Amino acid sequence: MAQVLREVGPVVSGLYTDRYELSMAWAFWRAGRADEPAVFDYFFRTLPFRGGYATFAGAGTLVAALEQFRFDHDQLAFLGKEGFSSDFLDYLRSFQFRGSIWMPAEGEPVFALEPIARVEATLIEAQLIETLLLNVLNFQTLVATKAARCRDAARGRALSEFGLRRAQGLGGLWASRAACIGGCTSTSNMEAAAIYGLTTAGTMAHSFVQSYENELAAFRAFAEVHGSNTVLLLDTYDTLHSGLPNAIVVGRELAARGQKLAGVRLDSGDLAYLSREVRRALDTAGLHEVK
Repeated sequence: MAQVLREVGPVVSGLYTDRYELSMAWAFWRAGRADEPAVFDYFFRTLPFRGGYATFAGAGTLVAALEQFRFDHDQLAFLGKEGFSSDFLDYLRSFQFRGSIWMPAEGEPVFALEPIARVEATLIEAQLIETLLLNVLNFQTLVATKAARCRDAARGRALSEFGLRRAQGLGGLWASRAACIGGCTSTSNMEAAAIYGLTTAGTMAHSFVQSYENELAAFRAFAEVHGSNTVLLLDTYDTLHSGLPNAIVVGRELAARGQKLAGVRLDSGDLAYLSREVRRALDTAGLHEVK
C-alpha cells in the first residue's frame, strides 16, 4: 500500500507557468470569457518503461501548490514589463484557483488513454494551472512508477531510495516523495524526510573508508557511533578479500557487545555473484541476521 504523506506546499507563484497560458488567459479575459465554465481532462498516451500501468503521484503537492498560485506586486510588475496590459494585471491581482480537481488516490495504478485527473473551473483558472498540473503530476507519476517496478522486483524486501545526488536539481525533493509513494520504504533525502514524514536510511561513502589508515579502523569507528544501525560498505578496496572479512570482524565485535551489524552494502562489480558470496560468508560466520 502506498504511503499517505503529509504535505508542505512548494514555493511557487502564478509565474510557475508557460507564457502561452498567460497569453491565452489575457485573450479570454479581453473577450469577456474569463468566467466561462471549462472541463480539462489530464491523460497520457504511452506507458513509461514499457510497463502495464503507471503509479499515480503528485496530487498532494499539486493541491498545496495551488494554494500559493497567486500574483504579488513583483510578479505583476514583471508581467507589465513583458507587455501585459495594466487592466489585465488588475484582474490577476486577485486571482485564486477556486475550481475542483478530481484525481485518484496517490499510489493507485493508472493507465494510458484514460482520464486521470479532471479540472472543473472557469476557463482562465483551468488554463493558468495547466502547466503546474502537468509539471507536478507527470514528474511524480514517472518516479513513482519506476519505484513501483523496483518494489515488485524486491518482493517484500526493504527498498530505499538514494537518488538525491543524481536527481534533477531541486526536483529531488519531489522525487523522494514520489519514490516513497511508489513503494520505497526509506530515503536518504533528509529534507524530504522532514517535510513528508519519511523514514531515513544511509550508509557510508568510500571517502569515509579512505580517510582512515585502514579499512578495519574505518569500520570500527563507524560501528562505535552507530551500533546496531551500522551498515558497512564493502567495495572500497576489495569486496571479498578485504571489505567482507573486515565486516565479519566488526560484526562479531558488535555481537560481543550485545549489538548486531545491521547490514553490508555492495556498490560495484558483479552484484549477483558478490551478493551470493557475501551471504554465504556471513552465514558461515554466524551472522545470519546481517542483511
